[in-house]
Amino acid sequence: MAPTHQVNKSHKSRFSSKSSRNIHKTSVKDRLAIVKSDRNVGKGARAARLQRNKMIREQKRATVLKERRELSGSKCPPRLIVLFALCATVDLESLADDLLSLLSKQSSAVLSGTVSSSEYRTRVTVLKAPHGDLLSCMEMAKVADLLVFVASTRSLCEETDSYFIDSFGNQCLSVFRSIGLPSTAVFVRDLPTEVKQRNELKKICTSSLASEFPEDCKFYPADTKDDLHKFLSLFKEQRLKTPHWRTQRSYLVANKVDAVYDGNSDKCTLVLSGYLRVRNLSVNQLVHVSGAGDFQLCKIEVLKDPFPLNSKKNQDLMDSDEMQDVEVIRTLVPDADNQESLVVENKPDLLAGEQTWPTEEEIKKAAEDRKQKKIRKRELPAGTSEYQAAWITNESDEEVSDSDNEDGMVLDEGDESPGQEGNEYLDLDGDGASLRLGDSEDETDNESMMEVDTREKIEDELKELKEAHAADVEYPDEVDTPLDVPARVRFAKYRGLKSFRNSSWDPKESLPQDYAKIFAFDQKNAKFFAYDNFKRIQKHVLAKALELDEEGREDCIPVGSYARLHIKDVPSAAASKLCTLAKTAPVTACGLLKHESKLSVLHFSVKKHETYDAPIKAKEELIFHVGFRQFVGRPTFSSEFINTDKNKMERFLHAGRFSVASIYAPISFPPLPTIVLKRVGEDATVAAVGSLKTVDPARIILKRVILTGYPQKVSKRKASVRHMFYNPEDVKWFKPVEIYTKRGLRGRIKEPVGTHGATKCLLNGVLEQCDTVCLNLYKRAYPKRPTRYFPLLDI
Repeated sequence: MAPTHQVNKSHKSRFSSKSSRNIHKTSVKDRLAIVKSDRNVGKGARAARLQRNKMIREQKRATVLKERRELSGSKCPPRLIVLFALCATVDLESLADDLLSLLSKQSSAVLSGTVSSSEYRTRVTVLKAPHGDLLSCMEMAKVADLLVFVASTRSLCEETDSYFIDSFGNQCLSVFRSIGLPSTAVFVRDLPTEVKQRNELKKICTSSLASEFPEDCKFYPADTKDDLHKFLSLFKEQRLKTPHWRTQRSYLVANKVDAVYDGNSDKCTLVLSGYLRVRNLSVNQLVHVSGAGDFQLCKIEVLKDPFPLNSKKNQDLMDSDEMQDVEVIRTLVPDADNQESLVVENKPDLLAGEQTWPTEEEIKKAAEDRKQKKIRKRELPAGTSEYQAAWITNESDEEVSDSDNEDGMVLDEGDESPGQEGNEYLDLDGDGASLRLGDSEDETDNESMMEVDTREKIEDELKELKEAHAADVEYPDEVDTPLDVPARVRFAKYRGLKSFRNSSWDPKESLPQDYAKIFAFDQKNAKFFAYDNFKRIQKHVLAKALELDEEGREDCIPVGSYARLHIKDVPSAAASKLCTLAKTAPVTACGLLKHESKLSVLHFSVKKHETYDAPIKAKEELIFHVGFRQFVGRPTFSSEFINTDKNKMERFLHAGRFSVASIYAPISFPPLPTIVLKRVGEDATVAAVGSLKTVDPARIILKRVILTGYPQKVSKRKASVRHMFYNPEDVKWFKPVEIYTKRGLRGRIKEPVGTHGATKCLLNGVLEQCDTVCLNLYKRAYPKRPTRYFPLLDI
């Protein structure tokens, strides 16, 4: 056995023997035992490592085989191929006919562009994106499994940098990138028959378009059926990639849209038939119908697959005339106890903060007051009753309080300033707008839709908007003090901040009435919650959604099922619009996660689109495409600061930089792509692109106004400033607020000078005559509530 402790060589003495000098050495037998044990340890670790790698390879191989079986099996829904023309002169009709004729030998097998091919062992749905219709192209790109861009060598577009893409194609490409590109391919059409010219022209087209598409995008010639046959042979085995946001929710692309009208003419039942994709759908879930809103399901019917992959007797079934008599395999009805309630707004208790019963101390105090009133003797005329006596007051009983407010800035938005009672001046937008009656922040916006009278009127309004936008770019947040209204009244809701970064601002202070109707995430209260728990709740909701994919659930239909969704209580006007829209664009029903129907404050990180030149003013009505959902919002734009909880409001969405757009809308869990549209008449143009950032009602957005003055007289560090205020009372009112100059000086207001509002200031340096003195005021801003939350709903 090897020694357990170290043996050192002893000092060599004169009379030591040879054996005593070798005591410290390990014997050969012990040395072999040590080496053998080390070899065994290494051999076991290596074997475990090899076994682990082998299991990983087998799992990957099993996953790939499972995906391939699903692609060629009945559990996989038909693949959606969207054909998009890069130029208006490209002919998509002939290309789609060639693809469908290759996939299906029988012309009757085509219904809504869907075919089942036993030769290629796949099922395909072919959609043609209408060139010039932006909304239809966007809806098709959201659901496409393969996005095929079709280019023609005969279409030379000189209006753009690329000869093969026109302006509409460029706009759609940028929008598709913002949504998230699925698997892509490029078809090159109209190539010459001569081989050398064909290869050269294809090489030119490939080099011109390669920078516009992902690196894995391949180019295919698509003139003949042999070219399409080569593409389909590769396509049936291809593993398609999908944007991440589409993998979290189930959705159904409707092949057929019907409406069943009941006795009530305002509501109807919308019936959508199609294949379920990505995830299982529960009959107890809420669904969002694109553009129409969120609804409950009254039942789900699982139908016999009209396009089975391995069926010999499916020809009669595929006939479009007999599709109405599809066999119903299974019917699911929601459970009243487990079905999610369609709650959009919170119903606040108006008496929640009121006192319903006095306390014992208040009762005792009231009794003492009554005794004192009885003790006090009052001289009343003869025959005066108690009721009449209550209205008679003596001069000694009246308490006249002429306590004027101290000189100082209002720090609470709810405080009233002197002279504010009886005045209903509108809080201006801060950009030099005209004065109107009422308070724009508190009043409900009941503006009717602007009637288009004449082209000149529209041009004048656009000109004014552009001038305001240019002024905001050159002089951001600067406001002229009104001459006819005292500044302490005009800016009564504003307050000064010592430091924008470090000064505190309570997020629950003086909230508007609309905040009582929204929801927030809270661990204790399900109706109102804090942002700290948002990510935790999102993780919990996504984990619950995975439970729907478990096999054997009676309330769910599996992925790949051909189902008929009966959606109840859909407005009749929206249902009729959907039936008309289904002829040109896909109608999508998306399953919602828990809490996603409740109203809250959503924040989007958006950037103005490069093709949109008109100004975008805050609180202007815009349409937000968020994933599969569509909202109408009137956003408040703000810039985001990292080291503080406060954010500065922006009056316009400026080009070239990202801003945060905040709107009232139903909750959605990020990440989700966002496309912002501006409707002009009946057309819609892309105004901005971005993504959903977070859901947080407590995010503080501060609107800043800058009052400016100009030096009148300078004496070393002291200066007399004019045109900042126009009466001495305003100077005293804003005296506590710190002032600064555009050239970096800081100081404070000392006192008014004269009777016309001139201000004496003390600065930390010598003020120059060309400098400008500024004073910052802040108040909290909120988004405006739209008249409707979904674009297809009538106002």
